[in-house]
Amino acid sequence: MNTKRIRAVVHGHVQGVFFRAYTQKEGLRLGLTGWTRNKPEGTVEVLMEGEDSAIDQMIQWLHVGSPMSLVTSVTISEEIPTGETGEFRIKY
Repeated sequence: MNTKRIRAVVHGHVQGVFFRAYTQKEGLRLGLTGWTRNKPEGTVEVLMEGEDSAIDQMIQWLHVGSPMSLVTSVTISEEIPTGETGEFRIKY
């Protein structure tokens, strides 16, 4: 099993549309660890760690987003996996 750790910043109409809640639900479904949070500039940041295939599925999902969101772009950066444990959560 290959593990990846990815930080994503999602741009567009992604705040006030339950984007973080849907992201958490998808992260839990895929068995990822990490978190999602709103950023002051109107984007949503996502830090995720897990199996390659699950990370790839989550990245694809982030490009679509929640039903009421309008994603214009997703910036991805790869980080060194830390072995983070716990459930995927929303940070406030």
